[in-house]
Amino acid sequence: MRQDPFGGGNRRQPGRAPRRRFGMRFIVLLLFAGYGAYYYFSNQSVDPVTGENVLIDRSLDVKQEKALGLEAYQEILGQERPVDPDSEISKEVRLIAERLIAKVDVVEAELAREHGLEPTRFSETFEWEVNVLESDQANAFCLPGGKMAVYTGLIPVAKNADALAVVMGHEIAHALLRHGAQRMAQQKLTQVGQMAGAMSGMDPQQQKMVMAAMGYGYLLPYARKHETEADNVGLMLAAAACFDPREAVPLWQRMSEASGGQAPPEFSSTHPNPGTRIQTLEALMPKALEYRAKFCEDAQGETATALR
Repeated sequence: MRQDPFGGGNRRQPGRAPRRRFGMRFIVLLLFAGYGAYYYFSNQSVDPVTGENVLIDRSLDVKQEKALGLEAYQEILGQERPVDPDSEISKEVRLIAERLIAKVDVVEAELAREHGLEPTRFSETFEWEVNVLESDQANAFCLPGGKMAVYTGLIPVAKNADALAVVMGHEIAHALLRHGAQRMAQQKLTQVGQMAGAMSGMDPQQQKMVMAAMGYGYLLPYARKHETEADNVGLMLAAAACFDPREAVPLWQRMSEASGGQAPPEFSSTHPNPGTRIQTLEALMPKALEYRAKFCEDAQGETATALR
């Protein structure tokens, strides 16, 4: 047999290995992509409040979601110091919460009706609770199951009950719309993508680039959409509960000032920038005022009472 003086036979042998590696990488990516697509489409449902298709894991039931919310709430209360429940500010915050909660079913049903759908009544089993927490944060939250908190740092920024009701309505809307469950499903898809990258042989730099592209192209816009949905539903809730929705615009102007204008560019943030948010709220204002006229038993009353 003639010998190849240039070792041609030896060059062909290793030449096949990269093709096999490329083929295996493609198969692994294809399998994970198939699973990701199956998970995404098999866990879609319609949210009657927004009329949008949403991704929520069907294996996560309401009881489990509430249990996760309660666990997170107890953990936060173990780390943060609640204000005396008999203090004036605690009483005022509870009164605002009670008025908002009393209108949840009405607003949920009305928004669902606008989309020709029946409400899920997801919050029927919520065990509502609200605390004021001692912190400089200008923030609030509402977890699945109705566990809520307002940080004392929000009080001077809100300035009045109407503005605080807008924030609290926004946080309640997150729980009603099951945004936490949606984020959990989204995180599962993200983990599938990470596993696909690791098992297909991508180096860490390639994986980092792919996840960055996924973040800017999917994860961050998804989070900003949740914020806009909560602004919409929360504003309607505050209006129906007889608060003045027009206080939302100066509120967000103050929130922007309180942050010192240090917000990151919108494309790299989980939240819309204050300017975008104000434009959205201004566009929603006519509808919010209609809700106030329709569902507030005292639509002529003035509620812009300073918080103490």
